[in-house]
Amino acid sequence: MKTRRSPLTLLSPSALPFADAASPGLTMGQLLRLSLFQVSVGMASVMLLGTLNRVMIVELNVMASVVAVMIALPVLIAPFRALLGFRSDTHRSAIGWKRIPYLWFGSLWQMGGLAVMPFALLVLGGNPVHHVPFAGEVLAALAFLMTGLGLHMTQTAGLALASDRASDETRPRVVALLYVMFLVGMGLSAVIIGWLLRDFSGLRLVRVVQGAAVVGIALNLIALWKQEAVRPMSRSERSAPRPKFADAWTDFAARAQAVRLLVVVFFGTMAFNMQDVLLEPYGGEILGLSVGATTMLTAVWACGALAGFCAAARRLARDGDPFRIAALGLMVGLVAFSLVIFAAPMQSGLLFFAGAGLIGLGGGFFAVATLTAAMALPVGDVAGRGLALGAWGAAQATAAGLSIAIGGTLRDVINTQAMAGHLGAGLNSASTGYSFVYHIEIGLIFVTLAALGPLVRSAVRPAPPTATATRIGLADFPT
Repeated sequence: MKTRRSPLTLLSPSALPFADAASPGLTMGQLLRLSLFQVSVGMASVMLLGTLNRVMIVELNVMASVVAVMIALPVLIAPFRALLGFRSDTHRSAIGWKRIPYLWFGSLWQMGGLAVMPFALLVLGGNPVHHVPFAGEVLAALAFLMTGLGLHMTQTAGLALASDRASDETRPRVVALLYVMFLVGMGLSAVIIGWLLRDFSGLRLVRVVQGAAVVGIALNLIALWKQEAVRPMSRSERSAPRPKFADAWTDFAARAQAVRLLVVVFFGTMAFNMQDVLLEPYGGEILGLSVGATTMLTAVWACGALAGFCAAARRLARDGDPFRIAALGLMVGLVAFSLVIFAAPMQSGLLFFAGAGLIGLGGGFFAVATLTAAMALPVGDVAGRGLALGAWGAAQATAAGLSIAIGGTLRDVINTQAMAGHLGAGLNSASTGYSFVYHIEIGLIFVTLAALGPLVRSAVRPAPPTATATRIGLADFPT
């Protein structure tokens, strides 16, 4: 009897995103289930950075400065991701699990923070029932810190587990799939939570935020179920001295100039992200663009980033030198920020949109190249993959959070001084603050190029890629 083939088998693998991310050690079903932890992390990120941000300022009338401090608190946890990754590398248990305990406890911290979050915010907003001084600020700060710790612990251990189970060939695609699932979690939860809170009330806020906490831990339970093999350890193995973090970091830093690469990632991320909250206001306030026109900036930036990804992937397949490609992305960034700066005196929307597109293009080059270099970092005898991924995440997350906060603050401070006439008549303009930030980003690009130089000179070319590795598809999208 002839077996009926599924129509999906007739499609080319390039038409099925992430079809080549599976491997014998990590099947597609297991990978998709494991990726649910990224959905929960994306949902919690939306709560922290979007929904609760708006609720505190608009509905609860909390000062914007207090809100900014609360939103920035989870960034304080980001530098500890390297330590969390190292602890998951060296964790010992009777059944031999390393990553699952950190996924589980990260899920608990995340759920706990969200569970107490709405009550803390209601007190912070001035609930008349409570009269304890600074109770709202303290409770809200603890809730944000708990949620931030849970996010970073869950994401670091989850990425390390996925990296452990993936093969060398599929590892970049696995990480890319997990990143896409993070974006899916953010997008879906933003729509659903926004719809649920359309008629705001204190009780509805409690229900929605605590419901998100329950959904998050349920997704994480499904994600971690049977994902790590049981490897029983004897009592003597468990009681043996564990490696020290200082020794592991020394081992990690001594391999392939890993610390220099992290410095490049940190300053490069700051250079490309400091303008994240300024581009649209710049277009509206300085160039007089409409809301619809400035909203198109996101699409222009995304197209530029996609073009940068495709071009970088082709170059990587041809010459295999990620550090030179990262330098090319930084050079594109120099041109991009120069165009954005000159758009104000020339009152040119065309230059502004071209600059926004080139920011995406340069960022795409830089992201693909540095990700490729980071994924190729060797794992030592003491420093494991969890430490490497934790250090990468710490550098990127810390730089992104700090750059956005610094960019907005510098714009406000410089504009206040400029409009008051303290900087001279020539700089008495609303564009001065924006231009100052863009010039700082150009300076950071030069700093990044200086840090990248020794890596370019010492780069070791990898083996020529196989024919299948040169194919470019959605599955190669970088994190």
